[in-house]
This record gives sequence, C-alpha cells and structure tokens, in this order.
Amino acid sequence: MAEEQHQEVHRSLKTRHLSMIALGGSIGTGLFVASGSAISTAGPGGALLAYVGIGIMVYFLMTSLGEMATYLPVSGSFSTYATKFVDPALGFAMGWNYWFNWAITLAVDISTAAIVMQFWLPDIPGWVFSLIALVLIFMINALSVRSFGETEYWLSLIKVVTVLIFLVVGVLTIFGIMGGHATGLENFSYKKAPFVGGIPTILSVFVVAGFSFQGTELIGITAGESATPEKSIPAAIKQVFWRIILFYVLAIFVIAAIIPYTSKDLLGSSATDIAISPFTLVFKRAGLAAAASVMNAVILTSVLSAANSGMYASTRMLYSLSLQGYAPKTFGRVNRRGIPIMALLGTTVIGLLTFLSSMFGERIYIFLVSASGLTGFIAWLGIAISHLRFRRAFVKQGHQLSELRYHAKWFPFGPLFAFLLCLIVIVGQDIHSFATLDWQAIGVTYMSIPLFIVLYVYYKIRYRTKMIPLDQVDLSQSRHDD
Repeated sequence: MAEEQHQEVHRSLKTRHLSMIALGGSIGTGLFVASGSAISTAGPGGALLAYVGIGIMVYFLMTSLGEMATYLPVSGSFSTYATKFVDPALGFAMGWNYWFNWAITLAVDISTAAIVMQFWLPDIPGWVFSLIALVLIFMINALSVRSFGETEYWLSLIKVVTVLIFLVVGVLTIFGIMGGHATGLENFSYKKAPFVGGIPTILSVFVVAGFSFQGTELIGITAGESATPEKSIPAAIKQVFWRIILFYVLAIFVIAAIIPYTSKDLLGSSATDIAISPFTLVFKRAGLAAAASVMNAVILTSVLSAANSGMYASTRMLYSLSLQGYAPKTFGRVNRRGIPIMALLGTTVIGLLTFLSSMFGERIYIFLVSASGLTGFIAWLGIAISHLRFRRAFVKQGHQLSELRYHAKWFPFGPLFAFLLCLIVIVGQDIHSFATLDWQAIGVTYMSIPLFIVLYVYYKIRYRTKMIPLDQVDLSQSRHDD
C-alpha cells in the first residue's frame, strides 16, 4: 500500500523551480535585516570573510548533496542517505531533527508575518495576520507540488530582483551618482575597520552567516519531486554558487561601503527593525522616499517564502520518516494530487500550537525556538558524513565514478571542509558564555545538540543498530524512500 501511495508523489518540479527554491531559501531576513548586525559586530572585512567562508562551504555541501540526490532522488533526502550509507540511528535522528527545525521555523515565520503587516495596519491584532498567513501557506501546499513550486518561484524572483536593484543603487551611491556624496571605500578603513574584535568576533559572525544560508539544502528535499533530477539538480547547484557570491558578498560589500560599522542603525536583526534595515537605509540615502514601505513589502514576501519552504520541507521529511518506519504509517498517505496530506496536516498543527505558545506561554516558545537553533548545522554535518561514506562505499563495491550522473567537486576536500567548518561554527556559537561559565546561556544556545543525541541514542539502544560496513552499504537505485 505504502509503495503505491509513494508512486503518487508527483514529479512536477522543473529546473527553474529548483534553482529558485535553492536560491530563495537562502535570501531572507538574514540578508535583508541581520546582515547589518554582522557588519556592526566584526567590521566590513570580518563580515565579508564570514559570508565568503560560509558561502564556499555551502557550495561544497550542495555538490555533496547533488551527487547523492542525482544518484538516489528521494523526498527524505539526507535522512534517507544517513540511513542507507551510515547508520539507521543517524537517519532517524537527522530526519526528526530536520522536521522539528522547519516546523518551529514555520511558527516563527507566521509570527514575523504579523509583525511586518503591523507596519501598515498597527490597529489590527497580530494573530489575525498570522492565522491568514498559515491558512494561505497550507492551501498552497495542499493544492499540488506544482503550486508550491510556482509560488516559491515568484516569491523568490521578487527577492532576487530587489537585491539586483539594491546592488545597482548601492554602487551608484558609492560613486556619488545617487545620494550626492561619494563614500568610495573610506568606511573600510574607518576607525578599527576592516576587521573588528579579532577571531572570536569574526567566528560569532560565521554563525549569523550560517543562519542566513540555511535553506539551500532544500535542493535535496525537492529532488524527490523533480521531473528530471539528473539535469535539474546540477543546473541548480551551478547557478546557486554564483548567485550566492553575487548576492551575498556584493550586498555585504555595498552596505559596508555606504554605512560605517559604528552606525547604531546596523544593530537591527529582526523584522521589527525594518525602518533600520541596511537595504532601507541605502535606498533612503539614494533619495528613494518610499524605501521603508517597499522594503517592508519585500520582507513580507521573504517571510512568506520562508514559511512556504518550511511547510514543504517539514511535510516531505515527515512523509519520508513514515515510509522508513520512523514515524506513524498514517503520515505516509498521499492523496490523488500527490500531496502527503496527513504529514501536511500534522506539520500545520505543530506550527499552529507553537505559534499559540508565543501568545500564551512566552517561555515555551523561546524554549522551542532555542531548541531548533543549531538543527540546520547538524543537518549540514550529516550531509557531509553521508557523502564521505557514500563515495567510499561506491568505490569499495567496485563501482566506477563514471557511473555517477554528477560528480562533487574536489572530493574529499569538500565534505571534510564542510564538516570541520560546521563543527567550528557549532562550538563557537557562544564562546563568551563558556568563558564566563554562564550555564543557563550555554543550555539555551546548545539545546539542539542534546536533543539530537537523545534521538540518536534512543534508536541505537532500542534497535541495536551499528554503522553499516562499507561493503554492505545498500547502493541500489530504487527511487523509494523505504
């Protein structure tokens, strides 16, 4: 029965959908608002170094994921790969970890949508907007995978066009063609710039940059519903690398050149700070009066895009967990339109409950958001480990690399570099709290790690799983998650 239903997941996503989803997943409030705090903390040089470093790591991770996803395109993506190539306990822990991350992120996004809407309509209660956003996202995902892909394509396109306009306006402002005063590169040598605060400070900005890039791994999830994964995934990865460097690195450069790192206006990090978003400030500097309102509209599309992606990713992960026997069988059901409807309903309920906790139990909400904090980095670590094991097993079992439809660049440097940098970023998340032995802060910051370990150990002890020997790794190319 499950097999028949799995066949009904429709492969309707085209290359343009996948490229935009991967790109749109990484352009959000992290770039539009929080990028300013990165410059303020580590100076222009420190912020650029962090975003370039994480950007390169993300590219290598995408090539690792691309090699596995073109070989075995499944909705469960890295959870399935960890199960097949490493240890079922790792697959179990990674799947639930990732589902939890996106279900909580969904609640955060619908809360943020309300904050953004209150910029224009301050007299209407925020929960009204959140409820409308949740219903809208549910409907888009319940219609068909094509409606999800199409919505995500256009929402992402708005973000991309905004960044391009911003870059043009920013460059014209730097040279004094707009805004009257040419800043040139004077802010790169202003006071302590370009590097402020030394290595610990730059390391803390790596974390901000890492959060900004989370969502690019959605390529792996969408592979299970791509019409032509062997063509779409390599094309999407190639485009994403250049666009990440173009959008993120150039955007950070433009902001740093126009606004000095000492400016208090760079301290904003959430949607409530739209009036002092670096993008808003640069547009205002160039003489665009309606900048705040326009950027608010763009941030609204950005938040809805993130919620849309979050709903899709968590639904498909829950569906895949069910097919692998890691979640109740009911979540593996698919309707006639190819939608895992029970998994969608389950995720929506958790998103709604988490959102309600933000209204009635602030402490529970903060706990949940903190608990999901490092889950994205844990997923990235899992991708790197799975790829190292996949490639070693592939060679050990007598396969030729020419059999692979897509080759990850610079193997094994890519996954090893990603693994080490992820570990450094996770450990360096809150070095200050370790220095002052602030155990409460340490507990909140690193909560995701013990939660992941509990899931892993529970499954390991209950089912007595072992790491799969390389010569016994299942390399069959069945397109089923189970």
